[in-house]
Amino acid sequence: MIIRTRGSGNPADPDGNVISLRCPACRQKGTFDALNTKDIHIAGLGDARTTYIAGLRSCPDPLCGGLIFFVRAHLGHVLLTYPPERIDFDSANIPVTVISALEEAITCHANQSMMAAAIMVRKTLEELCNDKSATGRNLKERIKDLGKKIVLPQELLEGLDDLRLLGNDAAHIESQVFNNVGSEEVEIGIEFTKEVLKATYQYSDLLSRLRGLKKSAS
Repeated sequence: MIIRTRGSGNPADPDGNVISLRCPACRQKGTFDALNTKDIHIAGLGDARTTYIAGLRSCPDPLCGGLIFFVRAHLGHVLLTYPPERIDFDSANIPVTVISALEEAITCHANQSMMAAAIMVRKTLEELCNDKSATGRNLKERIKDLGKKIVLPQELLEGLDDLRLLGNDAAHIESQVFNNVGSEEVEIGIEFTKEVLKATYQYSDLLSRLRGLKKSAS
């Protein structure tokens, strides 16, 4: 094995070692800047396929400047970053208990803990039902009652039960509905949950702000 340092990692780097991602600190997308340190290249003898590059990058936003450590295949995809990239989430006007559950789901997803993430997606639905006083003997019945208490498009209402089953599959071995509970399933589940929360808590605020821009009646 050969370990050496070289290259700056900037866009002019002949290795093409550019790192673009959503900043874990400020959650803005950007191309991360190289520092005044050289990357570490780790290569197997005579085999470029086992070459890896590791180093530090900083967020391009001067108000943030967050640091990440990365490992990538030489001229290939990024294998990992730390802190890991997170799914973005606008928590405006959402109750703290609901935010906490979904943030934990996002954290678990970022750290490749997919089963835990799916369970926390289900927990988010439970907190949503609690906040809206939806009742029932189990989550399936509470989701059905939730549809009587909030206004959602039919597709979102139907999808809530699929989210419940995703979390159920993650927690139990028997009677699984999904073929897998992996990164793709969890990511879609989180994105769907975000849309449900947006429709439940945020659309009315946007409408109020829009109407507030109208001229006063003469």
